[in-house]
Amino acid sequence: MGKKFNAAIAKVDSSKLYNLDDAVKLVPETTVAKFDETVDLAVRLGVDPKQPEQMVRGTVVLPNGTGKKVRVLVFAKGEKEKEAKDAGADFVGGDDLIEKVSKGWLDFDSIVATPDMMGAVGKLGKVLGPRGLMPNPKLGTVTFDVARAVKEVKAGKIEFKVDKSGNMHVPIGKVSFGVNKLKENLTALLETVVKAKPSTSKGTYLKSITISTTMGPGIKIDAVGVRELFK
Repeated sequence: MGKKFNAAIAKVDSSKLYNLDDAVKLVPETTVAKFDETVDLAVRLGVDPKQPEQMVRGTVVLPNGTGKKVRVLVFAKGEKEKEAKDAGADFVGGDDLIEKVSKGWLDFDSIVATPDMMGAVGKLGKVLGPRGLMPNPKLGTVTFDVARAVKEVKAGKIEFKVDKSGNMHVPIGKVSFGVNKLKENLTALLETVVKAKPSTSKGTYLKSITISTTMGPGIKIDAVGVRELFK
């Protein structure tokens, strides 16, 4: 691993800010592991997350998905149960599933819930909250349109959220996607993040952008160029 990592580092000019195209083209050349590495994007924003109005959070459907099979749980009842199952949900139920999750079962990646279930689902806050799994109407995961919500999550809908230091880390696909698909995913995400800029955020919004594989070195992207791209 040491020789491979050193060889990967040697391909990246740490003092250079790469344009979007060159950065994505370089990603496959910096793989280190034998497995299909995830490609991650790290963005530092010029916001103060301690101020509620400057909390940057949202969702985006990546055009080419994430490369990961997403297990979706839906809390619903009646006709909405069937709708969720027909849309491809992996687990569907009401009070029975809520009780199962309350006892520590967490074999799923995302949750969708109908609004009428949220009174009961809210009791799972201590279990789901810390793991970022709590359904949220702002993110489209609390809705009566469960079919659409399930299909979007399965298709590659991801959430992005700035942490308390103003940073966000988001997976945008796998190395095996190839340059074009990775660029499409990266562009979709960055465009959505730029549009999510709070009106109260002053000064430089996109401070730094870095792309990397799971085990590889970071490749710095020219944030000024990205800002110009999405003006």
